[in-house]
Amino acid sequence: MLNADDLATALTSGASGWMALSVAAILPILWAFTLSLHFARPYVLRFLQKLTLRFGGDVWWLSYVLTRDALLVITLCLSVLFLFPNLYLGIGLPVTAPIATLVLFWATLVKLLRDPDDNPRDFQLQSVLMVIASALYIIPQVYGMEAADQGLGDWSAALISTTNLGLARPLLWITLGVFAITGGLVFVRFLIRLGTPVEFSTES
Repeated sequence: MLNADDLATALTSGASGWMALSVAAILPILWAFTLSLHFARPYVLRFLQKLTLRFGGDVWWLSYVLTRDALLVITLCLSVLFLFPNLYLGIGLPVTAPIATLVLFWATLVKLLRDPDDNPRDFQLQSVLMVIASALYIIPQVYGMEAADQGLGDWSAALISTTNLGLARPLLWITLGVFAITGGLVFVRFLIRLGTPVEFSTES
């Protein structure tokens, strides 16, 4: 018979596993919305050119930008869950999920440090990074975790972290190391540019 401590431990570990699996299941939907809004930018710009009311155009553009960027940040924040070793190596998640999180982090840095809304090259770079990140997550999620009971055999098991620990462990630790390096470089860049005047554009 379980005592109170054992029951609390079981509930805690079970709740954390349920939460991680729930996030893993809902992330493909968030990825679909994130990519859809990102690549809808040309359509939104064409639509803005047809508007005759300046205020309406500003409201439309701000609503689009806020929704698009909020989805990007939410997807990144939820993906950080896959960098926790006890969850990633313990309950079974897409094997390339940590790399997908890292690449999405790079795409977010392009958004923060550069200007993909005005610079076509920056937009292309961010788009490529987001497509790579989504593929690295959605493919093992769908063909690994969701299709594990569909008779795919070893190929499906290779796409799940707990059944492919030989690949999952080095991927996780390498990803965490690159995350630390990237964060350090961003911090150094911030220190170097600290105090540098920032130019604000008044163009809409």
